[in-house]
Amino acid sequence: MCSADRRLVLVHAHPDDETITTGGTIARYTAEGVAVTVVTCTLGEQGEVIPAELAGLAAEHADQLGGYRIGELRAAGSALGLRDQRFLGGVGRWRDSGMVVEAGGRAGAPPVLHPRAFAGAPPGEQVDALLAVLDELRPQVVVSYGPDGGYGHPDHVRAHEITMAATEQRPDVRRVCWAVAPRSAVAAGVDALRRMPDLPFRLPGPDGLPGVADAEVTTAVDVSAQLPAKLAALRAHRSQVMVWPDGPAMALADGVARPVPAVEHFTLARGLGATCDLFEALE
Repeated sequence: MCSADRRLVLVHAHPDDETITTGGTIARYTAEGVAVTVVTCTLGEQGEVIPAELAGLAAEHADQLGGYRIGELRAAGSALGLRDQRFLGGVGRWRDSGMVVEAGGRAGAPPVLHPRAFAGAPPGEQVDALLAVLDELRPQVVVSYGPDGGYGHPDHVRAHEITMAATEQRPDVRRVCWAVAPRSAVAAGVDALRRMPDLPFRLPGPDGLPGVADAEVTTAVDVSAQLPAKLAALRAHRSQVMVWPDGPAMALADGVARPVPAVEHFTLARGLGATCDLFEALE
């Protein structure tokens, strides 16, 4: 299958998720000529704002963060070479549900959701909106999150649910993958962080970063050549992400250091196996 015939759709919850979890993959496949589309489910209105000069945008103040993050997403997409970014159901159709931190550091749903919250809305319309994208683009490969959304955020969980529901109805989607982080890679990344001198972020504690059992990982995509593009895209999400200028490390509003890996990992949820290429053996 030549690159021009390959089509990839990635379903993400908020602006920045596409870069944090799959930015290298997006950059790699766009550079190869694959038709890559990112579908973002919300504007990320409930995000914690890092720069003090942007604090007034937050939901509890002017509630203008969502609009600002559209610009960040476009800038990040440009850094990755992305040409097709869409919002599920149109811009602003569903709102970021927000999250609370539960025992063990996992994310959970807030006790009260906004009336337009993505995680609180009936999923049927969301599935239909995603089906419309799949019918238009006819991708061979679709990527989203695993059943827990990676770390429990209700919008990530809902993105998983609607992706699986939509792709079940479209057998021409030949491979469905979940973006994951194997525990061995997380541990190696944290070890590398410890060796970085003058790292300005707090090192994560034991089990401080989410990961899955190595046995769950089916596909490892080498994105080492795309790390500069991914780091540039992370910097574009400046309201949410801090990027260390001296190495592949970043932090969110919690100030906890996270490695920026040179390999992005996936779990095959449906379709033929693949070890190092999301399109492997798809002819």
